[in-house]
Amino acid sequence: MRIGELAAAVGVTTRAVRHYHHLGLLPEPERLSNGYRHYTLRHAVVLARIRRLTELGMGLTEVRDVLADDAGKDLVEVLTELDEDLARQEAEIRERRQRLRTLLEAGELPADGPFSPELAGLLAGLPGSDSPMAAKDREILALIDTGAAAADRERLLSALRGTLDGPDALARAQEAYALLDALADAAPDDPRVEQAARTLADLVPAEFLPASDFDRDNAFLRALYADFAPAQAEAIRRLLRILAGERS
Repeated sequence: MRIGELAAAVGVTTRAVRHYHHLGLLPEPERLSNGYRHYTLRHAVVLARIRRLTELGMGLTEVRDVLADDAGKDLVEVLTELDEDLARQEAEIRERRQRLRTLLEAGELPADGPFSPELAGLLAGLPGSDSPMAAKDREILALIDTGAAAADRERLLSALRGTLDGPDALARAQEAYALLDALADAAPDDPRVEQAARTLADLVPAEFLPASDFDRDNAFLRALYADFAPAQAEAIRRLLRILAGERS
């Protein structure tokens, strides 16, 4: 058989055949006197097996392991691992679709969304505000919502929900935002810095304290401080020290 005939017999392209040769998956056939490759039934059998394995979702490196005479894994082991991987992907897809359905059923999405259903529900219970610090707070929560692991996100948002469920929590949150907004043009040693930090400490759960040593200014905190005015950044630093004292 010529390469076109082999490809047609197995249902692949001649480009795929050449690629499998290049990767060492398909042995090179003998060449006729005119230089053309001459494929045998054995080549068609191997090529058909490559196609079946790749259609199962197996990567070409894994296919090479299966086809190799000294393969470290037998076919059953490889296919079992592939089945487990596909099961994990199915679970992840189901979870993502559930999150999408929850967002779509919620109606109008916020301009700075989408958020997880947990954060969307939390933000929906907050009053609207034209405070610059309130807007920044939403951005930070969105960052946590996106970057944190699912278990950590649920723990942090659950703690925050519990805090905001207090009788005067929303009023105190507005007070904290106003205090921080007022520090936009203040000096770091302004007496209001301590007041803002103490007001925030009554609102922010200790669970929001970074796991790493905040005094070392890790990359996240450096970016956080850089986004605030100097006095506001100092208030956040003092807040973290207060939380660290409460958690220790």
